[in-house]
Amino acid sequence: MHKISALISVRQLASAVAQGSKNLRVLDASWYLPAMNRNPKEEFDAKHVPGAQFFDIDDCCDKSSSFDHMLPSPREFENYVGRLGINNKTHVVVYDTNATFGIFSAQRVWWTFRVFGHDLVSVLDGGFSRWCGDGQPVTSEKYNYPFENFEAKFRPNLIKFFPEIEQNLKEKTFQLVDARATGRFNGTAPEPRLGIKPGHIPGSINIPFSEIMDPETKTVKTKDELQKLFINAGVDLQKPLVASCGSGVTACCIALAGFICGKEDVQIYDGAWVEWYSKSKPDQRRCCPE
Repeated sequence: MHKISALISVRQLASAVAQGSKNLRVLDASWYLPAMNRNPKEEFDAKHVPGAQFFDIDDCCDKSSSFDHMLPSPREFENYVGRLGINNKTHVVVYDTNATFGIFSAQRVWWTFRVFGHDLVSVLDGGFSRWCGDGQPVTSEKYNYPFENFEAKFRPNLIKFFPEIEQNLKEKTFQLVDARATGRFNGTAPEPRLGIKPGHIPGSINIPFSEIMDPETKTVKTKDELQKLFINAGVDLQKPLVASCGSGVTACCIALAGFICGKEDVQIYDGAWVEWYSKSKPDQRRCCPE
């Protein structure tokens, strides 16, 4: 099976949509923090890429967890994507509608598919705003596809859990990159969730997720630019790398950037800062005064 690029351009997707490829499924994976006061499902209902369906990361998740949008079980994922008409041969293209960055949540779904063994998945470079800016068609039409059987093959090597992060404080077996904005990482800007103070896990490195995007085009930077970004931050892509953020969404930007650079095994700390702040001891946090 030929390898699918992690990114797909607007022109490439437009061509595939126009051809009506049966092996293509387009997913709007838009998600916003509560303070943004946006309803991505309502926005999707009003306007989306023709043929697209909505992927709700707060629905396809472990609902028994007290933390937001933690990974679902393999069976839950199989059922969710099966209802979207996705099987193991489907090329999945994911986008979101964040015009500020170009990519904000689509990469979380890209990573989730990979966790469950599906490599035929791409992120729309520049997102929905670039799609619209390029004059491509949009619609409010709803699409329903026949149920497809999807067989998940869980990859535990792409995820990290709290005990492993805690153990790494002493053992330092992997590098930990935090994708949140610098103010939140340094403890000088508030966290967007009630009861959670800013700060970071000791020893972690800050690469704000927005840094992987070109500020002008809102598309992902080139491989060379991303490699320089990692080098300048002091990250060695030849060594184990784990990414974190607030709740496991923008951390996946680091995984995407690593993948583009040839490092396809970046792991995600799914519980992220919210879980760490909730479970860790005060001396296991930096820059968050009690």
